Amino acid sequence: MPPRPKNNPRQIRSKTCGCAKCLEKYPTPERKRRRDCIGPWQARYRDPSGKQKAKNYPTRRDAEAFLDDVRSKVRSGTYLDPKRGEITLAQWWGLWWPAQDGKGRITTRNRKESAWRAHIEPKWATWKLRDIGYIDVQTWITSEVKGHHTQKKVLELLRAMMRDAVRDQRITVNPCLEVEVSPAPKRHPDELRPPTREQCALIREHLPSYYRPLVVFLEETGMRWGEVTGLRWCHVDLDAQHVKVKEVLSDDEGKLFRQPAPKTAAGFRTVPLTPEAVAAVETMVARWRPARTQSAIDSGMHEEELVFRGPQGGLLTRHNFRRSWIPAIQDAGVARKVVGENGREQWWPRVHDLRHTFATRLKDAGVPEKDVQAVMGHDRGSKVTWLYQHAGEDVAAEVLTALTTGRTLRAVS
Repeated sequence: MPPRPKNNPRQIRSKTCGCAKCLEKYPTPERKRRRDCIGPWQARYRDPSGKQKAKNYPTRRDAEAFLDDVRSKVRSGTYLDPKRGEITLAQWWGLWWPAQDGKGRITTRNRKESAWRAHIEPKWATWKLRDIGYIDVQTWITSEVKGHHTQKKVLELLRAMMRDAVRDQRITVNPCLEVEVSPAPKRHPDELRPPTREQCALIREHLPSYYRPLVVFLEETGMRWGEVTGLRWCHVDLDAQHVKVKEVLSDDEGKLFRQPAPKTAAGFRTVPLTPEAVAAVETMVARWRPARTQSAIDSGMHEEELVFRGPQGGLLTRHNFRRSWIPAIQDAGVARKVVGENGREQWWPRVHDLRHTFATRLKDAGVPEKDVQAVMGHDRGSKVTWLYQHAGEDVAAEVLTALTTGRTLRAVS
């Protein structure tokens, strides 16, 4: 190893210093002469790429300490160029987001772009990466971002951006790593309980007759909206009384498109059909005579293959269906307004709550949790329990009976 240069750090000549060497380089007679130089000390070093860099310090001790630290980091491979962390978060987004192309579903990418535009960009766009600290992010999340779910999604995006900034050797630590979101709001079981079958029957009575088979099918299968509206006749087997979930219709900022079904592999599944569900399919098949062909997902919509369609034979959209759903739940006398975690009011029950009704039926019928998991398309069985089992009057009545009569409570899985 070659010896270290004796002139590193070295003192830089100054126009304000009156020592002999500074006066020699910058001759200004009116300056007061002095014996010791007060010029800054320059520490010179090479980064891992071999490029020479320099940094000035007021004292030699500070410059030598900096050089010792840099040399250790270069040898251990942990050196970071300070200038790489001086770009703003908006500049980093311009580099980072194109690198995410092709990662995740289109709907997920749209959600992330929305989180950037609505929440992260207005607050952090002009901040330099190295200046963003833990307490800054934690204060912002808890005081400026409203709603538990929104906080989770926004923090998830910012955390990923800063994680990759660490990987790209722009900053040393991720300031979002230990940031916590506000706890989810607690709700009474009555607010979580899905509609009963009696309530679902009332809603159907007040729906236009065309939509009744659709609602029956949703209630009898527990399938998601996009899975039902994207169901093709080639994936239905009425003789075996089941359907295969292989694709869905998704919404990209108002434009529907086809895509493979699952968020996870559990989304690909076979769903049994009750007699009521079979009758609903037969009603729609008799109306539209769908084709048995199986077109490729990337070949277009091919509405002629769909089982459930809009009243005019086109794609069935959530927005148009809500025009009939909201009046129906109001006329049935079951509608109520609930406040979501983001503070917005919404009508209960939602169409998605029919899925919860179906799952509750399976649990009440004693279907094992792993089988409920398979039919519902969940990747973990425990999710079924904490999503769909809402203790209410029935459980309270059982406990009261046990306390007053001594009857043993039934065991549950």
